[in-house]
Amino acid sequence: MTQQIMIFSDLDGTLMDHYTYKSTEALPVIKQLNAAHVPIVLTTSKTIAEVKAIQKNLHINDALIVENGAAIFLPKALFKVQPQDTISDGEYWVKSFCPPVQHWLDIIAKAPTQLSNLFKGFSSLSIAELAEITGLTEADAELAKNRHYGEPIHWTGDESSKLAFIEYLETAGATILHGGRFFHVSGESDKGRALKWLTQYYKETFQFNNISSIALGDGKNDIAMLEAADYAVQIRSPVHDFPELKKHTNVIQTNNYGPAGWAEALDQILPEPLPIQKCPSNILLN
Repeated sequence: MTQQIMIFSDLDGTLMDHYTYKSTEALPVIKQLNAAHVPIVLTTSKTIAEVKAIQKNLHINDALIVENGAAIFLPKALFKVQPQDTISDGEYWVKSFCPPVQHWLDIIAKAPTQLSNLFKGFSSLSIAELAEITGLTEADAELAKNRHYGEPIHWTGDESSKLAFIEYLETAGATILHGGRFFHVSGESDKGRALKWLTQYYKETFQFNNISSIALGDGKNDIAMLEAADYAVQIRSPVHDFPELKKHTNVIQTNNYGPAGWAEALDQILPEPLPIQKCPSNILLN
């Protein structure tokens, strides 16, 4: 592996335990990566509001990929010059890859009548309902509802009706990504496309000859990210099998679940000792 390394990590079921949402077993490795200025890019289906709080708790301060690759949030504190094709949004430069959430809500609202009572989207769930379904606190559920690019769907109907609904959405131009508890309705974006864009941007910004990307995830919505990375780590899940990948080289399937598997894989892949990189990763929180 070359000296320049980037980590792209899913959250739920990967860096955060599927049931407790804790990251305890991964914290020593995060500390090691921070000390070496290795970027840890949280790459998730979650919203920017959710991820900012998680990122702070984990002592990470790198770019963020949110809502299944719909947008990349680049901290202005790390990137002083605005990248091309981005907008300014508070403390971030934002690169988006698909239309805003209202576009998809309008399509969902026009679903065939026989399907419309078989699901609830995040936007129609109350904070209390969402907290009950996900196990989140009501405060965290409120952050989860604040979506900008897509709509997660909680399906309550049968499988054949679900397939009919997905067919309707795809015919209307939506892309469907399957997560751990929901399927997500959004545009033609995914974690893999965002990974490629951000890797290239880091390479140009910090003048790296090459970057070795390591992606870690457990779900179907992580497949594009895993296949786009140089090293793909499939985290063992307590609730489903490893999703099938087309990629077969540099693929690791962990023995441990969640953050314990996360630490297990990176201990296996990372060089020892870990060389310090020149990009100013995590400088605000060291």
